[in-house]
Amino acid sequence: MKVVLFSDLHLDSAFAWMSSAPGAARRRRQALRDTLLKIIEVTVKVKADALLCGGDLYEHDRFTPDTAAFLKSTFERLHPIPVFIAPGNHDWYGPQSLYCRVEWSPNVHIFYDSRLQPFKLEDGLTLWGAAHLAPASTPGFLDGFKVDRGGVHLALFHGSERGGFSEQGEGKAPHAPFDAEQVEAAGIHHAFLGHYHRPRDYERLTYPGNPDPLSFGEDGLRGAVVATVAGDGSIQRERVRVAVTEVHDITVDVTGCGSQQDVRSRVHEAIGPLRGVARVTLSGELVPEIDLRSRDMLSLATSLESLTVEIGDLYVAYDLETIKDEATVRGEFVRQVTAADLPEDEKRRVLVTGLRALDGREDLEVT
Repeated sequence: MKVVLFSDLHLDSAFAWMSSAPGAARRRRQALRDTLLKIIEVTVKVKADALLCGGDLYEHDRFTPDTAAFLKSTFERLHPIPVFIAPGNHDWYGPQSLYCRVEWSPNVHIFYDSRLQPFKLEDGLTLWGAAHLAPASTPGFLDGFKVDRGGVHLALFHGSERGGFSEQGEGKAPHAPFDAEQVEAAGIHHAFLGHYHRPRDYERLTYPGNPDPLSFGEDGLRGAVVATVAGDGSIQRERVRVAVTEVHDITVDVTGCGSQQDVRSRVHEAIGPLRGVARVTLSGELVPEIDLRSRDMLSLATSLESLTVEIGDLYVAYDLETIKDEATVRGEFVRQVTAADLPEDEKRRVLVTGLRALDGREDLEVT
């Protein structure tokens, strides 16, 4: 048995962080649809026996009738290959959900119970699936669960492993929490899961991660997972890239720049060969004379869908020892702040912001 697994596509995501680029968020939402079409292509190409979705297929609060029509036609074109969906906390199953508003083709099976329910894939092979019925407070699907028949058993659900996986940290709230040990104890040979956006493979667990980037800072090979299930329930996995969007996260050191134009030149050089979406974080030591506003860099994004510029570990190179010896308001200000009982980071922010204000500067964001 060969299956293709994906999860956490999040169709209709807001992409509010792209608001600075007109139309960029809409293009990203279209890219998510294009990614699903690539997943369908992979499913056909590898001659999979089924397509599995581990939840968060779309955003419940934002889906449109067009999204419903798109999903209906997309899954219908796979017929007779079955599609199994286990709704998550973002696409939870309920009377107003997209899942209840579409007349699905016969090959689409949506798990709608909060308890794991069986579906016979073939003789001796059972898929157990469950759904979130609310956006929060869903208990663990494996709590008190035990398979009631022989053969090989697979599970499909959206949940938070709370042991070794969660220790890696993603800042995500726990939904339908469980321990990895519960999988084997329940008689499940392998669990195909959604929720964590970072891809993770363990002996009995597979998190495919979100197949197309949703934010900056994501790592790991994103895509769909092609899994071959052996007769003893063991799994062979292959990840296939399906993302249509390139997301770049780069740091530009502005140390040694003598003007804002020098900074712009460095940023332009860094993003010149890039396509897609980029976040540039400015760091280094900045001479006080430079009037630097991160928004002034956005016009450089001529070859990108969207550019975000942030201030990172960027320090203004004031000669505080020299200023402290001045018989001026600036000197007195530096002497008082330097002597104040403040944490060093806070002291530095107060000094730089105050000195720039005393210089009549409005660009106070660089501290």
